[in-house]
Amino acid sequence: MNKHVVNNYKTFNRLAFFLILFYNFAFMKRIFAVIASVTLYVTAMAQSSTVECEDTCRHIHGIDLSHYQGTVFWEAVGKAKVSYVYLKASEGGNRIDPKYKMNIDLAHRYGLKVGSYHFYRPKTPQKTQVDNFRAQCRPMDQDLIPMIDVETTSGLPVSAFRDSLFTFLKLIERTYEQKPLIYTGANFYDRYLSGALHGYKVMIAQYTQRVPALKDDLDFMLWQYTGKGRLDGISGFVDKSRFMRDYNLRDIRFRHK
Repeated sequence: MNKHVVNNYKTFNRLAFFLILFYNFAFMKRIFAVIASVTLYVTAMAQSSTVECEDTCRHIHGIDLSHYQGTVFWEAVGKAKVSYVYLKASEGGNRIDPKYKMNIDLAHRYGLKVGSYHFYRPKTPQKTQVDNFRAQCRPMDQDLIPMIDVETTSGLPVSAFRDSLFTFLKLIERTYEQKPLIYTGANFYDRYLSGALHGYKVMIAQYTQRVPALKDDLDFMLWQYTGKGRLDGISGFVDKSRFMRDYNLRDIRFRHK
């Protein structure tokens, strides 16, 4: 075979090889693009079809949040099926939530009834904690009674823990001239507070589809039923709660002088 013909033949084979390789690469890119598009579509459909509790019942629903939720788009939250929000104001003797002031102003602007809560630390002096909370939770800004988040004994024996807590609650009641709402988990309540909160309004946290049944049959007012709720305007998860039976916002309204 002529030398030039052989060289041309080899060149043709190389060209054909690269054309086939390029074609297969382009084809695979299209296949991957189609797969990616289908995946995104299915994911979006799954998210948009998520049914939340407030979509399927007539209970009065609300949320609680803190700086852990990041930047909240309150205009979107205001259009959602929630009626109230509890915002973290403070914790212990010196911690404050850095987004509290902004969140409470915007929540009011977009029509939500707002309350504030304090995370209680049993070993921190009660007066110091009251002062910390009072500096954030100003009566003029509140639609709902203060809420005290009780989740730890800080290692104290039950009797000492209760003495600490109720000393604090009495100071809060004296400061705001009304009893606060108490938030705690169902298991924590049964272990450390059973029989002790009659006379207080209580929110119980239990993340199941089953309504909490406490050992002392406490008539609690609100149930925080999930820590993984979804809501327009909030990226990630948010705690959701609802009123029990015939209780409603009037029952936790902040009484102004």
